[in-house]
Amino acid sequence: MSQESGHYYVPAPSAYPIIGSTALLCIMTGAALTMNKIEYGTGVLAVGFAILIYMLFGWFGTVARESESGKFNKQVDMSFRWGMSWFILTEVMFFCAFFGALFYMRNLSIPWLEAESSVLGNSFWSSYNGAWPTAGPGVHEQFTPMGAWGLPAFNTMLLLLSGVTCTLAHHALKENRRDALKNWLLATIFLGALFIGCQAYEYMHAYSDLNLKLTTGAYGSTFFMLTGFHGFHVTVGAIMLTVIYFRSLAGHFTPEHHFGFEGVAWYWHFVDVVWLGLFIFVYLM
Repeated sequence: MSQESGHYYVPAPSAYPIIGSTALLCIMTGAALTMNKIEYGTGVLAVGFAILIYMLFGWFGTVARESESGKFNKQVDMSFRWGMSWFILTEVMFFCAFFGALFYMRNLSIPWLEAESSVLGNSFWSSYNGAWPTAGPGVHEQFTPMGAWGLPAFNTMLLLLSGVTCTLAHHALKENRRDALKNWLLATIFLGALFIGCQAYEYMHAYSDLNLKLTTGAYGSTFFMLTGFHGFHVTVGAIMLTVIYFRSLAGHFTPEHHFGFEGVAWYWHFVDVVWLGLFIFVYLM
């Protein structure tokens, strides 16, 4: 069932979905045990991640070999495109939930609490001022909010620049300029890694100098949830780009057949756009 035969390629039955489900079950169980300080939790968590890594290398390796052997026709290519599109849509909805929580607190719940505090007499939060950023009523621990300029602005520049280098790598691939493809891919990976390093430094600065923590009420929880999950997505994207780089070194992809690259590029541009939203609504506003 080659590409020229016009048939839709159907892969052989695989155990990888079961292996992946087992890995996720171990990870969730291990995480729950670890958070509750139950013995063997970290061991179960480590086993889950080991199985997940094995599954990812095996499954994606199989897909890459099938692609390079010419088994995927236009129908299969279209199914991959739809699959990646739906995946990115779920990621968009994931971040929309956290942006929605931020909007709800800043524009609805905190003003309600501020208005309610004026009629509660000598309540422990009767003098609550709901100006954002705030930890919320009843939280008296002082903290300094993270400023927009400086490191956050530098990180914004890094991600925007990485979007440019990723696009240049894509154009180089379509023009069959392999050396330029590898160089621009390396530049994108470097910028992504530098972003992750800067964000780690920002977190250390927040904890040690600003007393800003995940437990710092409304502001701290939304700040770290949004920026932390974004940092996780940047890490995943950088790993994906690294895989694409090594596949490029191995001679994979042609100007006409390279959805593996395109799918990762879509994901990376999605990460860039999400950061712009974060910079505006979390840092600037």
